[in-house]
Amino acid sequence: MTLPPRRIQALPDELISQIAAGEVVERPASVVRELVDNALDAGATQVTVRLLSGGVRSIVVEDDGCGIPAGELTLALQRHATSKISNLHELEAVGTMGFRGEALAAIASIADLSLASRTADAPHASRIDARSGELQPAARATGTSVEVRELFFATPARRKFLKTDATELAHCLEAVRRHALARPGVGFAVWHEGKLVAQWRQVALPEQRIADVLGADFIADSRPLDLTVGGVRVQGRCGLPDAARSHNDLQYAYVNGRYVRDRLIGHAARAAYEDVLHGSRQPSWVLFVSIDPLRVDVNVHPTKVEVRFRDGREVHQAVRHAVEAALAQSRAPAGESAPGPAAGTAAAAEGIAGLAAMPNDFGGTGAATARAAPPAWQPAVAGGQARLGLQDLAVLYAQEPAPRWPGARPADAAADTPLAIPSVAASAAPAPAVDPSAAWPLGRALAQLAGAFVLAENSQGLVVVDMHAAHERIVYERLKAAQGDASNQPLPSQPLLIPATFAATPTEVATAESGAEALAALGLDVAPLSPGVLAVRARPAALPDADPVALARAVLAELAEVEGSRIVQRARDELLATMACHGAVRANRQLTLPEMNALLRDMERTERADQCNHGRPTWRQVTLRELDNLFMRGR
Repeated sequence: MTLPPRRIQALPDELISQIAAGEVVERPASVVRELVDNALDAGATQVTVRLLSGGVRSIVVEDDGCGIPAGELTLALQRHATSKISNLHELEAVGTMGFRGEALAAIASIADLSLASRTADAPHASRIDARSGELQPAARATGTSVEVRELFFATPARRKFLKTDATELAHCLEAVRRHALARPGVGFAVWHEGKLVAQWRQVALPEQRIADVLGADFIADSRPLDLTVGGVRVQGRCGLPDAARSHNDLQYAYVNGRYVRDRLIGHAARAAYEDVLHGSRQPSWVLFVSIDPLRVDVNVHPTKVEVRFRDGREVHQAVRHAVEAALAQSRAPAGESAPGPAAGTAAAAEGIAGLAAMPNDFGGTGAATARAAPPAWQPAVAGGQARLGLQDLAVLYAQEPAPRWPGARPADAAADTPLAIPSVAASAAPAPAVDPSAAWPLGRALAQLAGAFVLAENSQGLVVVDMHAAHERIVYERLKAAQGDASNQPLPSQPLLIPATFAATPTEVATAESGAEALAALGLDVAPLSPGVLAVRARPAALPDADPVALARAVLAELAEVEGSRIVQRARDELLATMACHGAVRANRQLTLPEMNALLRDMERTERADQCNHGRPTWRQVTLRELDNLFMRGR
């Protein structure tokens, strides 16, 4: 059916406002967000939200801000009327939560709205009804109250899409919670059907507000972060990998105090968890990004939850490095003081040398491999390309000489030669009565259990270590640190006898052309064959069974969003993780006590030692209180 042509005409103002409302107001929570934005811009120190039927019947937002003069109340309800900006320069450097001047007009077009406000110098408050425009005196203290009744009454089709009152209330609470996290100096209260359902009082420290909003468990299972990179500062807290969740409902990101849903920030934070997160679990974080307002565009979407950065790469690196630095620290309890040289068996004497003497998967011990001169690690080269193999890992594994712990196996001794542990009585001078393990976060080794676990005692109680997982992380971090110049060498590739072709989207074709260097570094040769068709002529040699088309498409999709060098580094890390897994000590390998202690000391010195390369925990603490409870001591 062909519709007859219609002439172009200007839309009526009411319809224009309802169209704008469809962009701004999705549900009651959208109204709450906009009204709380205005309250914060007015300098409020206390914001109260009152709801009926989840906000569908009534939403009242009260604040103690500066108020609106009576002469400006009528103007405040007009579209594109605002006190936030007045010219293009202020728009480009906007520092307020609101700036469009659309919220009140949009809400008034789909609901009954009234506004009462009073300034500090006014003798009384004034109230205006958006429908009639009638202005009359009112009673209230300095500040503003906005009442919204019967949401979507003017657009009943939109009201049918609303959920239950409980669901809408949950969304309203989340909208206030997002504001509360970023504003510790402002008190918030939410009432529903006359009952107080949430309250956050004013606090001085952001840490206290995070604990009040997200709970003490989040504080216990997260770490603080504060890092400045160039003109970007990242603060907040990131959750421990052990506390990861099945949903991403505890991920809050803010830019200059504004809650945002930004893919770049989210990707940067998730990239920092790549080496420590298990499976598809979702980490938690609260990230506050501070940046010059001139370097971020907040005028991207009417809801103001999306932003665009002038230099996205700088922000991505700042967020990723801040989270990585926080996760690199061990969660082991810190000792009271560092062990000194006279503290019996010193930690330094039980370090890398013990691991070097540990039997490994290369047919001997690391100490025996390096007894001549520690060779400098270099990647094996085949065909002009770096090739990281197990033989390279073996050399790297043994290249770090260290003081040997007392009674260590001689370098030229056989692997099964028993260790000669010197007795205390044979010492030239008695050791001071100091327990060195008090200063060791993971304590001193006691025994090996089931050929897979190391049991140790620290000041908190019992420590259980998965020796393969722990050693795997140690070897992996050494590999990454020692890779050095090999990081700029392309990964080995395998040419395909018959190129694999596929129909590509314009975005994939453009990415293949612009990211040719990154693709080559990954061992992929992807180039246009004809308009709209890409051909895969080579794939990484380390992935001989991978589907070249699926692999190419996955890499191109990632390249379209992320910097190419980051993808290359991630691929290298995955190969090194596989090598570290094969190079780590295996289960049922009998270790001596000095070797167990060497493993514990290396764990304490290694970043991200709390998780293995696959994100599984490497150790667990059983406190003395938990042990007492097991045996009902003190009852």
